[in-house]
Amino acid sequence: MKNIRNFSIIAHIDHGKSTLADRMIQHCEMVTDRQFHDQLLDSMDIERERGITIKSQTICLPYKAKDGQLYMLNLVDTPGHVDFSYEVSRALSSCEGALLLIDAAQGIEAQTLANLYLAMEHDLEIIPVINKIDLPSADPEGVALQIEEDLGLNGDHIQLCSAKTGKGVDNILEAVVNLLPPPQGDADQPLEALIFDANYDSFRGTIISCRIINGRVKAGDTILFMSNKATYRVEEVGFYHLTKVAQKELSAGQVGYIIAGIKNITDTRPGDTITIKDRPCAKPLPGFQEVKQVVFSSIYPVSTDDYETLATAMEKLQLNDASLTFQKDSSSALGFGFRCGFLGLLHLEVVQERLEREFDLSLILTVPSVNYRIYLNDGTMKEVDNPSYYPDPSTIARIEEPFIKATILIPERYMGVVMTLCMERRGENTHYHYPMPGRIEFTCEIPLAEVIYDFYDKLKSVTQGYGSFDYDLLDYRPSDLVKLDILVNGERVDALSQLAHRSNARSRGMHACERLKEEIPRQMFKIAIQATIGGTIIGRTTISALRKDVLAKCYGGDISRKRKLLEKQKAGKKKMKTVGNVEIPQRAFLAVLKSEQ
Repeated sequence: MKNIRNFSIIAHIDHGKSTLADRMIQHCEMVTDRQFHDQLLDSMDIERERGITIKSQTICLPYKAKDGQLYMLNLVDTPGHVDFSYEVSRALSSCEGALLLIDAAQGIEAQTLANLYLAMEHDLEIIPVINKIDLPSADPEGVALQIEEDLGLNGDHIQLCSAKTGKGVDNILEAVVNLLPPPQGDADQPLEALIFDANYDSFRGTIISCRIINGRVKAGDTILFMSNKATYRVEEVGFYHLTKVAQKELSAGQVGYIIAGIKNITDTRPGDTITIKDRPCAKPLPGFQEVKQVVFSSIYPVSTDDYETLATAMEKLQLNDASLTFQKDSSSALGFGFRCGFLGLLHLEVVQERLEREFDLSLILTVPSVNYRIYLNDGTMKEVDNPSYYPDPSTIARIEEPFIKATILIPERYMGVVMTLCMERRGENTHYHYPMPGRIEFTCEIPLAEVIYDFYDKLKSVTQGYGSFDYDLLDYRPSDLVKLDILVNGERVDALSQLAHRSNARSRGMHACERLKEEIPRQMFKIAIQATIGGTIIGRTTISALRKDVLAKCYGGDISRKRKLLEKQKAGKKKMKTVGNVEIPQRAFLAVLKSEQ
């Protein structure tokens, strides 16, 4: 066990985690030059297209150190984006140490700090690594000073490398062997294994990724899940190399996979403890902290026949993404679907794309919202994340909405535009300090509902890509919220309703009306699209009618002949309008959603 090291790579977005993992895999000769491709551990197409890591991936590297000993290095590559910080916390629970990667040109950014605090909560040994030292704008000395002064980490342990060229990778592997502690545990104790991830294989059932804390497990053992007392017989155990490699057994301190023919998806829960049925451990291991969803949206299948397929797909996806929660929902416009909780808008987009690609579904999403607390006159409190459940305004005493503390790291020259952006989004209690010359750490308290739309995109554009953003949930505060409804031809479309602050309800309503006007096809009669608050119309656009040329066959003669035909057409259109029901195409729902991002 003294020759095992479990560690993960943590960093801000785009600081080179996956590239460094590639170099380590090559250095340990796990892959030939012919088989090699960039971002070896990013297995999903969506990760390659967007150039980001979404799922933390594990690989077991055999490394021969300079002292001649052979070490087993279990490396976990983690995501950097704030929406996937839950993935990072799960990955860290299976490690004893972490490499904190910092860009030599960018320095310490918001997610660097957030991930460092996560690692400290898990009591991990941290090795700071300065990456991208080959860049012309690199300043390794300045960044090393930041690491010592701002983060309080040991300057003697700092490693310099260029993950792109491979320079310094052997020194990092030596530091992992020499500075990180081996895992603790006893192979003779009853089995205790923590599930930190799982995925579904249509041939072999659920494949569990786990860290063995104590004990050992081998094929033929009967295992017991502590949370629901389900039992299964183990078919295979092994390590993750680039493919799964079967082993005789997994023992304390190791990270690997277990296949036990688990067909029932709901039995497996990340954070659960596995033990042996005949010799169980005394109590379950502490799992992961409960995840805090911040963005809520409903997902509906385009075809109602796909509802069962969507239900199965959601269960399989939740197995692989424990931060996704969902419950059944229905809408008069869109039929049956699911109300889902996400960790941010990027998480929402990724879940939508994974459902469409991996399960071949066509989906519609409703406008994202957050969780509001509504206090009624009779003293009761309701939590509402769906505009459909908004109570009668006359019964409401007050409404509270969630506020976050936003931490924004920017170069000094963008101070003015970022302050303006935060003020426009109802930011308050703003203050700033200079962590180092030329850079400002700007903090402000801002409603979460203002951030989930396009705040991050706007921040990136006004700071020319240099702004980095991180947030923590603070508390709930009183707010003047209204329910904004969209009427199409006098009928309310419940899937387009949203809760908004009174000050920007009109601009939101007009935006939705304009988008729908572009997407809804013209009819033989006029269509009014209205945005309303209660009974008050606050915005309107009109789709003009298609006009059939009824005068084509009428030529010459008295003007009254033409007038008679036009009057007849007018009466027919009026009658059509009273019975005419407007079909809203699927792309119109998506257009309203996209306009807000």
